[in-house]
Amino acid sequence: MPSPKRFIAGAVCPRCGAMDRLMMHRDGDHQYRECIDCGFEDAQSLVEDATPEPETRVNRRDPSEQHTVEPVVFFKAPADDSDRD
Repeated sequence: MPSPKRFIAGAVCPRCGAMDRLMMHRDGDHQYRECIDCGFEDAQSLVEDATPEPETRVNRRDPSEQHTVEPVVFFKAPADDSDRD
């Protein structure tokens, strides 16, 4: 069942730049935007795609890397010998 068309407050049309002229409505699994000034139309699916994240150097792990926790070694400050003067 389609939802009623509603204006989106403060929205700017990507084609003509008119403000407060975009209407939005939903129909099934899609959301639609329409500009009443220039006739711009846009549709967006509400269902998530099962597309995997593309592999990049940031999210890729080298299997040969060691991922072990190394202990942190703190050095003690030298003792204050005030009688050495």
